Amino acid sequence: MTNRQPLTDLKGVGEKTGKLFERLGIRTVRDLLSYYPRDYQAYERPVPIGQLKEQRIMSVESALATSADLLRFNRMQLVSAQIRDLTGSLQLAWYNMPYMRSHLKTGEMYVFRGRVAKKRGRLVMEQPEVFTPEAYEALEDSLQPVYGQTRGLGNKAIVKMVRQALEVRQMEREYMPGDIRRRQELAEINYALERIHFPADRAELLFARKRLVFDEFFLFLTGVKRLKEHRENKASSYIIRETALAVRLKESLPYRLTRAQEQAFADVCRDMGGGFVMNRLIQGDVGSGKTIVAVLALLSAAENGFQGALMAPTEVLARQHFESITKLFADCGIEKRLVLVTGSMTAKEKREAYAAIASHEADIVIGTHALIQEKVVYDKLALVITDEQHRFGVGQRELLSGKGDSPHVLVMSATPIPRTLAIILYGDLDISVIDELPAGRRAIKNCVVDPGWRPKAYAFIENQVAQGRQAYVICPMVEASEMIEAENVVDYTKSLRKELPDFIRVEYLHGKMKAKDKNRIMEEFAAGEIQVLVSTTVIEVGVNVPNATVMMIENAERFGLAQLHQLRGRVGRGADQSYCIMINGSGDGDAAKRLDILNKSNDGFFIASEDLRLRGPGDIFGLRQSGDLEFRLADIFTDADVLKRASQEVSRLFAEDPGLEKEEHKELRARIEAYLGDHYEKLSL
Repeated sequence: MTNRQPLTDLKGVGEKTGKLFERLGIRTVRDLLSYYPRDYQAYERPVPIGQLKEQRIMSVESALATSADLLRFNRMQLVSAQIRDLTGSLQLAWYNMPYMRSHLKTGEMYVFRGRVAKKRGRLVMEQPEVFTPEAYEALEDSLQPVYGQTRGLGNKAIVKMVRQALEVRQMEREYMPGDIRRRQELAEINYALERIHFPADRAELLFARKRLVFDEFFLFLTGVKRLKEHRENKASSYIIRETALAVRLKESLPYRLTRAQEQAFADVCRDMGGGFVMNRLIQGDVGSGKTIVAVLALLSAAENGFQGALMAPTEVLARQHFESITKLFADCGIEKRLVLVTGSMTAKEKREAYAAIASHEADIVIGTHALIQEKVVYDKLALVITDEQHRFGVGQRELLSGKGDSPHVLVMSATPIPRTLAIILYGDLDISVIDELPAGRRAIKNCVVDPGWRPKAYAFIENQVAQGRQAYVICPMVEASEMIEAENVVDYTKSLRKELPDFIRVEYLHGKMKAKDKNRIMEEFAAGEIQVLVSTTVIEVGVNVPNATVMMIENAERFGLAQLHQLRGRVGRGADQSYCIMINGSGDGDAAKRLDILNKSNDGFFIASEDLRLRGPGDIFGLRQSGDLEFRLADIFTDADVLKRASQEVSRLFAEDPGLEKEEHKELRARIEAYLGDHYEKLSL
């Protein structure tokens, strides 16, 4: 079976199941094999009851002390049983699984595996998995994959299909040159693809993962290298100089620009007026004031007779930029026309916007990825700005640039990547750093607590809402998983509504919702109609809600420090004191020490550096991927060393064989050509 065949060619995948897989972006056998586990469950040796630890997933071997009971209440069916050994007793509970009563027989030995909790002073394990001792022994000390799931498609079903795909797949041709594999100690590609899904142990997993991570970085950096060569020292048709209007806007602001903002804008002006195409990254912490630098650049382009475009990652953020810049210009008496372009606009609204852009009635265009659609035709597009670039990927940035005749490119990123890594990742861009916060910003007050502190956190949120404020609650998952123990958005929202008074409106938001529903929820939250928003990390690049003063993060131990800092940056944007409450759900002291770094600093660049220092190359368990750029598996913090090595190998390879014309580079050349074709519009070897 070829890897490009549709998933429905696999045994057991009909039309209905195929559509469930499509929700996860899986349409072909290759897509499935590239759908890497998001976590792994370690089946550790069973322990005596007395050694069980709260908030940990553990296993215990025992026979039932008494026969199981079936209880009914409030439309709920509960099967309850108890086990004992010489070290203590443990209550077992299964909800809405009545068959467990007849399934469990007294006198027989079982292994029970699940999360341990303490309720009413006694140890409880709810919804534990049940194994015969022989079946558990077969799993013991192994790592079992846990995949991202969707409603109707559980982990067991995905595991079954991945196993089948590995059996029937077409083997990959090895494309990485042997000398690179030897120097970097990389696994063979087919071995890596198999073991990333089903490793025998941790060592196998790390060996497989290293190869796949190296490949992701290697191909990405090849694209960056080609992009740099494509752009380097390219003469510009657009000479843009700072104008009196930009100076007037700057002087009319209710605050003074910081030294770092002034320097960043000076860098931009020098580039745009220097006769060559600008390719610059403005890297600044959340709330450091990157947007006003972008606005001044757009105004300068418009005043010089050209058009400028700003692409935001979400419709809500694009609309917010549009409204805030329109108001800023009106307050300053600046008569430049802005046009908004988003996917949810009506056909009539889009036609009117396209006409205004093509006729140059529009000086500044703001929108989402809708800006790069074929129907959008610009007139003298001289400046392209992408906000939160890591949400787009380099290819989309290039598509927007392709809308003009080599326009100046400005990228803004709030991801505080250490400079050593930024130079590698953004190799096609010059870098300006805004490393100061505007005067008057209050530092966010932070605390790291265990789950037992939740009632106090809820009371605190209730108090803040009573004062007219709003709050975010972040959970790492969309829906409950049969394998991952972590708070999830949907169930959490239901329980939080019960905990808080009726006058507080609690809603949820996650990336799998339809665009119109996401936009509606974010707009209602921004307008103050929703008081508490339970969300996944989709709000990392949300909107500016100055009235939100509380950020509560569940299972904070599952996130990287840099990502936690990004989430924390959603609050602290107004005049009121803001707070960040991080719940460490693991009960792990090391996790608490790591999280405590956020207590001590609000400096994103320091935190990112600490994240890089603390997350060693083998530290991949229980930590959420950073989600930056366009990597499926690689993480720029965890895998920083691999990133540097991949960068060195790319430089060495193209120095020795610029066109990859040697016979030993034939397969690699084909692989890179395919990658460039998938990710870039006009690049090739």
